[in-house]
Amino acid sequence: MSLFGGGAAATNTSTATAQALGDTSNDIPLQSPPEDSISDVAFSPQSEHLAVSSWDKKVRIYEIAADGNSAGKAMYEHDAPVLSCVWSKDGTKLVSGGADKQAKLFDISTGQSTQVAAHEQPIKCVRFIQAPNTAGEMLVTGSWDKKLKYWDLRTPNPVGTLDMQERVYTLDVSQGLMVIGTAERYINIVNLGNPTVLFKTMQSPLKWQTRVISCFPDATGFAVGSIEGRCAIQYVDEKNSGMNFSFKCHRDPPSGSTTNVYSVNAISFHPTFGTFSTAGSDGTFHFWDKDAKHRLKGFPTVGGTIPATAFNRNGTIFAYAVSYDWSKGHAGNSPQYPNKVMLHPIKEDEAKPRPAAKKPR
Repeated sequence: MSLFGGGAAATNTSTATAQALGDTSNDIPLQSPPEDSISDVAFSPQSEHLAVSSWDKKVRIYEIAADGNSAGKAMYEHDAPVLSCVWSKDGTKLVSGGADKQAKLFDISTGQSTQVAAHEQPIKCVRFIQAPNTAGEMLVTGSWDKKLKYWDLRTPNPVGTLDMQERVYTLDVSQGLMVIGTAERYINIVNLGNPTVLFKTMQSPLKWQTRVISCFPDATGFAVGSIEGRCAIQYVDEKNSGMNFSFKCHRDPPSGSTTNVYSVNAISFHPTFGTFSTAGSDGTFHFWDKDAKHRLKGFPTVGGTIPATAFNRNGTIFAYAVSYDWSKGHAGNSPQYPNKVMLHPIKEDEAKPRPAAKKPR
């Protein structure tokens, strides 16, 4: 077990701690945010448009101006809370999945939404993959019905199905790698060159429920976040298993024999630097360098739990949602709880890996 960041305040000098503390005072709120808790945020890979899905049954699309100001551009509805959203590679389509057991596709050019997928239980995750042996994209949906389905958007029925051991809680895709996290801590790895076969199945290296999985941009591995304030870095190739490690994060300093531990809700990789963010139920987010095993920046609490995060296409904006994640049940909610999306302008030193220190000869 490695700890890089969890005990920084106690072990570093005050100067180093101050340097590692980020500033959120210039963060800009998204205009006209959702009316209920936010489940997912996703930037277009082709333009400065941000999609936000919510428990208010709606998916909203915002245009982000160069000065950080935003304007709502489109909105469509599901029949129940929306749990996930993702853009197509060309930025012309947006797909969302929800508790109404369906996935909907929104066509940016026509402004119309249509149902494109269905499960027997709520759809927790949606992603696009490169279809094998073609130039086109296929949709992948993961559900609480313990199934993963592949959809050719030109046909109404799934073109492939993978049975999971348990309910799908999280999934992510990078190049030819897809990783699925389910209940009971199962992690399934799929080589998208052979998408209807599980390449590898393992138990999470973390002892508690999996909350989020995010693939490395280079597709060599993935990060796992759990409900118990820990993150694990895992490589797919067995020969790199010696590089696997986990670390504590999103925890309060110990108070006597008690430590308050929070869920890691979101992990996002920077598109160019390969560094990553974690965000959690403690209302903080942090930037990390997995290769140097180093925390680049930690940020003060934002006044509410953070359920979802995303970098824009060139890594200059970091969007984070602040809304109740139900981690403390009904008692933790109130009408005054914040419900917003904030846009954090990235300073290069916040997310860029630091140069390795030269070893003395």
